[in-house]
Amino acid sequence: MEIWINPACSKCRSALSLLDAEKADYTVRRYLEDVPGEDEIRAVLERLGLEPWDITRTQEAVAQELGIGDWARDEASRGRWITALAEHPRLIQRPIITADDGTALVARTEEAVREGVSRGREN
Repeated sequence: MEIWINPACSKCRSALSLLDAEKADYTVRRYLEDVPGEDEIRAVLERLGLEPWDITRTQEAVAQELGIGDWARDEASRGRWITALAEHPRLIQRPIITADDGTALVARTEEAVREGVSRGREN
């Protein structure tokens, strides 16, 4: 499995600690440095079963600058959201675990991290 993190994020650090405690096999992606492109974001959204606005950190300063709070949340606007996430990765909710079973999840809670570990061990 892979976990997308921002090392400055306490939830990311907690998730890594839990993965280590569970002896999970994972790789770390510092997505602010290794920025996912639009196609990769689309693929992760499909794995998550979510829309781009569902994983957007709308309280970030750049979100305020872009006026994201006023953007439509519909199919016609989906591309605009994905472009914003690719151009401003700080907007991406974290951490995200892409599990070996082809799914992904936003791992902001201990339960979600454990679910990611479970999905990784089922294969």
